[in-house]
Amino acid sequence: MNKTVLSTEDSIWKNLYTIGGIAALIQLAAILTYTVVMALLGPKPASVEEYFFIHQINPLAAMLRGDFLLLFLIGGYFGTFPALYLALRKVSPTAAMFATLFTLIAVTVCFATESTFALRHLGDQYAMAVTDAQRSQLLAAGEAVIASDMWNSSGAYVSGILMQGGGVIISLVMLRSRDFSKVTAIAGLLGNAFDLTQHVLHPFVPSISSVVMMLMGPFYLVWFPMLARDLFRLGRKVE
Repeated sequence: MNKTVLSTEDSIWKNLYTIGGIAALIQLAAILTYTVVMALLGPKPASVEEYFFIHQINPLAAMLRGDFLLLFLIGGYFGTFPALYLALRKVSPTAAMFATLFTLIAVTVCFATESTFALRHLGDQYAMAVTDAQRSQLLAAGEAVIASDMWNSSGAYVSGILMQGGGVIISLVMLRSRDFSKVTAIAGLLGNAFDLTQHVLHPFVPSISSVVMMLMGPFYLVWFPMLARDLFRLGRKVE
């Protein structure tokens, strides 16, 4: 009976590590795809009117140039952080628990406030509008959606601090674990620390924030593949 229970637990642990590794690769793919989209199609629309114009010409391009692809990056934390908690709970149970809790709360808030489908709906209505008054109302509605989305609302500001703060905490715990390479831990620590810094600064000094943002990217491009490697390796150790 005990052997059966242990076998079941090992299977669950292995599956969590595998899911975490796959999620980390999805997050890496989301970053790379988003970079390619910006290079080929252009950056995120700067205004609601620009978004509606692009939506009328090419709805798919409007969606891809928005935040839709970032949902895969952010949503991937639902896979990586449970696996990280499982791996690091014995190293520092309190820190691992709070890092995971902060991150999962932040991801939930981001999904609740993401604006892609709301703007898509308004874009369809804007395309069918026949009077200037209707268009003005839809532009105002679009501005309201953006003002309350996952980048501009107060909830978004707090959730960003929780998400990047959780990444910093979990990376510090990784530094104390033999199950993760130092490259993984340091890349995660620097990437999340720069991301946290730019997020905190953005509403007040966006010019400085944009410079810091350029520094964080290379560390994420190292963190996610290394994280996938380490989690897959942990899954194999369970066998």
